[in-house]
Amino acid sequence: MERDMRFRHLIASVALGVATLAASGARAVEIEYWQYVFDTRVKAMNQLIAKFQEANPDIKVKQTTFPYADYQTKVAASILAGQGPDVVQLFYGWTDNFIAGKMIRPLRAEAFPAADIERDFFPIVSAMKRGNDYYGLPTAVRSLALFYNKKAFKDAGLDPNNPPKTLEELIAAAEKTTKRDGSGNITSAGMTLDMTGQDHQWWREVLIRQFGGTPYTENDTKVTYNDEAGLKALTFYTDLQKKHKVGQAGFMDEGQAAFRAGLAAMTIDGTFRLGSFGTIKSFEWGVTELPANAQGVRSNYASYFANAITTKAEGEKLAAAEKFLAYVSSPEAMNIWMEVVGELPARRTAALTPENIAHPIYGPFLKGLEYAHTTLFKDELAQRQVAIDMVNRVLIGNEEPKASLAKAAEAEQAILDRAKR
Repeated sequence: MERDMRFRHLIASVALGVATLAASGARAVEIEYWQYVFDTRVKAMNQLIAKFQEANPDIKVKQTTFPYADYQTKVAASILAGQGPDVVQLFYGWTDNFIAGKMIRPLRAEAFPAADIERDFFPIVSAMKRGNDYYGLPTAVRSLALFYNKKAFKDAGLDPNNPPKTLEELIAAAEKTTKRDGSGNITSAGMTLDMTGQDHQWWREVLIRQFGGTPYTENDTKVTYNDEAGLKALTFYTDLQKKHKVGQAGFMDEGQAAFRAGLAAMTIDGTFRLGSFGTIKSFEWGVTELPANAQGVRSNYASYFANAITTKAEGEKLAAAEKFLAYVSSPEAMNIWMEVVGELPARRTAALTPENIAHPIYGPFLKGLEYAHTTLFKDELAQRQVAIDMVNRVLIGNEEPKASLAKAAEAEQAILDRAKR
């Protein structure tokens, strides 16, 4: 009899537990998070989602990814159809297009006070602000640095612990580390040339300034690089291939691929590449600040992908999306992201720790943030293509740099003017 009673109590307890689970499952809010495919970023977000769901069992987050080339189109089509993400990752330079397309909503001040954002985050987060409203927050920020192959340096008789500090030293090191076959074709580049990667940022926000110019004025709506400084910057870049012959556009398709394969001694890239380069086993690599000019002037480009709440999120989904956004922009999430992806925390206190500043890898990127500029793109993809076309006209079409620069300035100004309308 007693055993029978215990069995009934057990069945009742199990039934109650099942009922409770069913009820909680029925109440669970499911939201979607979208980002583009980049292995370390996807891995990091999976970790963040797991931690978030553990602390918030009433919210389920589904991550969806798409190839970078298709990403913006997929996001726009889904949101306009009332489907797709509730929280979406977007490059800060796409913000105006996402707002114009009514794809993202301003963050509610009650949930994300502007004063708190401006106190805690690096100033570049202001690129997500329109009027008094913020439209998203980053988990991480990125700057550029020079990656170099220590083995290639040593093999060329260079000190592997003394990377180039100036543009002149960069060219000298590139010349010594370039390898060619009997016909003079490059078999291993001294320096990568990849305008589709980060070189367009290096030219725009670094080289132009180091040669005495500014790329834009009037809140980045007026092109000003069609001058002597812009021409010197473009000539310096294209001379890496045409004069110094230390690299070649299109070599192994991508600069980062050539570096990973050990077939490029140096490449300029961002913090987001740390996770990928961290898997290299065939050689030791180092990181140093972008080279200064002869007068010691440095510059850098800082950027980020932000997470924004879409116009699709309403009611309980909006509340869940806000809670998720708060978590992925928290110090805990930023530290996980830095460990997995390599990008720097977007909150100053999380990034500027003594350990990070002294770190041989993170340190150069953090120093770069101190003098970095963030281009306020109106149409990032179109503006990037202008720079790519400009260089291709010189390197492939043998057009004079001055003529190609003038065409680029005219084309980009037209893009900026259209954005004003």
